[in-house]
Amino acid sequence: MTPLFVATGDAVMRVAAGKAAPVLEEAGAQCVAVDARNPERILAGCREGGLFESEDGGTTWDAALPSSDVFSVAYSPADGAAYAGCEPSALWVRRNGDWEELSTLRELPSAPTWSFPPRPWTSHVRWIAPSPHEAGVVLAGIELGGLMRSADGGATWQDHRPGAQRDVHSLAWHPTETGRAYEAAGGGSAWSRDDGESWEGVDEGRDRHYTWALAIDPADPDCWFVSAAPGPFHAHGARPSAEAALYRWRGRGPWEEVDLGLPRPLQTMPYALAATNNGLVAALRDGSLFRSSDQGDSWRPVEADGLTSVRAMAA
Repeated sequence: MTPLFVATGDAVMRVAAGKAAPVLEEAGAQCVAVDARNPERILAGCREGGLFESEDGGTTWDAALPSSDVFSVAYSPADGAAYAGCEPSALWVRRNGDWEELSTLRELPSAPTWSFPPRPWTSHVRWIAPSPHEAGVVLAGIELGGLMRSADGGATWQDHRPGAQRDVHSLAWHPTETGRAYEAAGGGSAWSRDDGESWEGVDEGRDRHYTWALAIDPADPDCWFVSAAPGPFHAHGARPSAEAALYRWRGRGPWEEVDLGLPRPLQTMPYALAATNNGLVAALRDGSLFRSSDQGDSWRPVEADGLTSVRAMAA
């Protein structure tokens, strides 16, 4: 199976051949990205620990950014640019040289209203989604503040896009269908058909609206998956059970719950989803992994000895 890199909260683990081995042991490890153009390049972000980058598949790492609280990382599939999102909300990019802050993001009219409910005095860039089709187009999700869009690589920004959810958790682009983008958020899910300019809510058939993880079928822009729970206290462990579900949308919908082979509702939240060369992988918060090669019709466990928690995952 395609190797996976998993941020666990205190390390980044490489999952391959049934084993999970740490490649970076750093407190607060909570986001990870692999460069689609060069899979030896990996970014890992840590709360209160900064940003780390590897150029050799995780064998060695270098500290990469002066900011200490990194909540999101991404590589652009279009031009290889590296991005990092921080708390307080700030977005950094590195194209050919040093890291630079895309400071105009913080100058948007809505910026004074951004507030993360558990820490209402601050907010963070929860997700970064550079377009795979056009290097200048970048989406940035603020938790909690909105879905922002740039058409010039972050030099300037459009404020929260119409129709999108404001409590952004995950964003994605379809790798081959131009213009198609997707969102999972605290109030539901949405998609765009015009490069992220405008969005349409997609919630029919789902009885849980706190959506978290997101993945797209690379071969079918009308097939996508989200994980969902009744609310944040269920999803993130403040309740005994997540009462969660993994949903699939195909064609014109509606959402339908898929069966991972576990008792339902799920006791543990699916925290990360990843489309790989071998199908879709779902990672639960407790470290359990499942894979489907038939658009979620059937699933089988993925052995990952040593993996006991998941915050984020990249393939």
